[in-house]
Amino acid sequence: MSLSSPRRSFVSFFRKHDILPKPREMSHSWKMLGAAGHGDRHPLFGGAISARIPHSARDISDVREVPDNQEVFAHGHTDQSLIVELLEFESKVEDQDAAKYHFEDIAGSNKALKPGTCDVTSVVPLSKSELSLSECSSAWLLNGAQCVSKFNEEARNAVTIHLGLFRLPQFSTDVLVTFNDPLSISPDSSSISSASGTQSSEPWTVQDFHRLLHSLTLHEPGLFG
Repeated sequence: MSLSSPRRSFVSFFRKHDILPKPREMSHSWKMLGAAGHGDRHPLFGGAISARIPHSARDISDVREVPDNQEVFAHGHTDQSLIVELLEFESKVEDQDAAKYHFEDIAGSNKALKPGTCDVTSVVPLSKSELSLSECSSAWLLNGAQCVSKFNEEARNAVTIHLGLFRLPQFSTDVLVTFNDPLSISPDSSSISSASGTQSSEPWTVQDFHRLLHSLTLHEPGLFG
């Protein structure tokens, strides 16, 4: 089943392309994993998927509504965020171009398509032999940057965006994982309080993001219908 929800930007956590509602009950597979012990893995979409979420992560669904095709986490003491999304598989987009396609789609939502506001620095394939999500046909890692505003403010912040894409054509799904890491925050942005406040824990690193990508695991294929 496919739902229709608006495209999310870096700050508002909404997405144009949707795919499935997350299960409201914890899946049987995750309950079994929980009984056996699952280390630092965090259940996503009712336990149908799991991953290693970094320290100090706050589940945004505890404080605001999040679309059913997303899991959104914010660092408790910085303006960093992580988003895991289930999106409609873009069959007309070649694998090697798909990560950039999604990056530019995000830039469109962030109104960051003008020259100088959006830049891709690298796109590389991820080795399937090193991934837990063995069901993917290919996986890609993109690094880039965008100048975005928060809550439609005039002030714009420079944000480094790390994007992991897992292509699952057999489920008509693209799984997108985005790490938003502010590089510089405008003094006129509402985010300045997070940047200037005392941090009681370390910010997330690229290594934390890579650990999440490599640990992403599918437990319940029925999630995709």
